Amino acid sequence: MYIVVLVTTKDTKQGQKIADGLLQDKLIACANIVADVRSLFWWQGKIDSSKEALLVLKTRKALFKKVIAKVKALHSYQVPEIIALPIAAGSSDYLKWINASVRR
Repeated sequence: MYIVVLVTTKDTKQGQKIADGLLQDKLIACANIVADVRSLFWWQGKIDSSKEALLVLKTRKALFKKVIAKVKALHSYQVPEIIALPIAAGSSDYLKWINASVRR
């Protein structure tokens, strides 16, 4: 099974650092960095907002726990967003490429 993992970061520089670490460890096949995301959220009992970057990561579900550990090791946030969504369908060529690009 394949998943898309979403991670928000304080900026694109931190997103690049996290993506590079995940790619080097072959925990993801691909990372997209979306700049200038405006996030609104509850934090410490009040509504807060921040300009962030969003990582969109593609990998296998079996690697998700390792992805979480690596992101937490490289992330500056106390509670980073790390959520996974299943890939319900996709191009068979692309899914094979994900599988070939990540560790077994």
